[in-house]
Amino acid sequence: MHILTLEDYQVVVGEEDIWTPIRNVLHKGEMYSSVLILVDENTEQHCLPTFLDNIEYPKAKIIRVPAGEANKNLDVCNSIWAQLLEQEADRRSLVINLGGGVVGDMGGFAAATFKRGVDFIQFPTSLLAMVDASIGGKLAIDYKQVKNTIGLFLNPQAVFIYPPFLKSLPDRELRSGYAEIIKHALIADHGMWDGIQQIHRLDGVKWNQLIHRSLAVKKKIVEQDPKEKGIRKILNFGHTIGHALESYSHMTNEPLLHGEAIAIGMICEAYLSNKSFTLTVNSVQRITDYILKIYGKVNIDNWPFDKLLQLMMQDKKNEFGRINFSLLREEGVAVFNQNCDTGLIKECLLYYRGL
Repeated sequence: MHILTLEDYQVVVGEEDIWTPIRNVLHKGEMYSSVLILVDENTEQHCLPTFLDNIEYPKAKIIRVPAGEANKNLDVCNSIWAQLLEQEADRRSLVINLGGGVVGDMGGFAAATFKRGVDFIQFPTSLLAMVDASIGGKLAIDYKQVKNTIGLFLNPQAVFIYPPFLKSLPDRELRSGYAEIIKHALIADHGMWDGIQQIHRLDGVKWNQLIHRSLAVKKKIVEQDPKEKGIRKILNFGHTIGHALESYSHMTNEPLLHGEAIAIGMICEAYLSNKSFTLTVNSVQRITDYILKIYGKVNIDNWPFDKLLQLMMQDKKNEFGRINFSLLREEGVAVFNQNCDTGLIKECLLYYRGL
């Protein structure tokens, strides 16, 4: 079992040994008036039975939401609040978000705002949620097709990560989460970047160790900048363009998963890092080759640049009307608050289209 201790909560990564600490939380005297577990249809089928068998808490109540990024919105959040009322949750209740990034983000946001805030625990079940959403206290919903527009920062009571849940994930979902591990290596851990380039298939990866190392990168950054005023922005490498691509894809018949869009974004922003900063051409090629090896190529030839640029203009990192990027100085070192003109942004998308 690995434990990462942040300022006011812990992230626990483990297998069979993880159930003891969560049982200790739930059975600690009369701490909580009720325990409510938020699931979607996927985690209800694949994860909830194992979870209930091991927490030994028969009084837990279940709250259900539909799965998928398209449901990370105010309407579904409203249904969570309604179910909390129906289940007679009060300010002494505990919400456990058992699911991927959508469940964690939206469930945490709903808990943080219900009756001015109830405690919540994150129990991520996807690789993306384990290595990205589990640390840092970011909670949000999407609004008007712009990702994570309405939200706040609030830390959970604890985070529990159980890698065996990854066995229930489709290969595509596993690859989506792996993009955030690649990102963590590229922005702050050159040694990890060298190591993961030896990974060509995800089915044989020892996830416990890799998750722990990836989380250690994010923990170090978040502790320096909890509210994303400065260095924490480097965690957005690949995301300015990636989020725009992800949002636009949901207007098409072939929506991208988050990590698939971020993978494209990292290739494009590596190109920007060379053209407007100090990343070498050889580094751009290494990053491009590895990401294409894992994710393949997505046809974005007919996606209108004007619409993508409009979506980029809505990015949360932007200041004074300028599109902000987090770019690479070199492999393993990132910088934030970098501006690129629209001509160069279009050029990086053309670079990807031409691969």
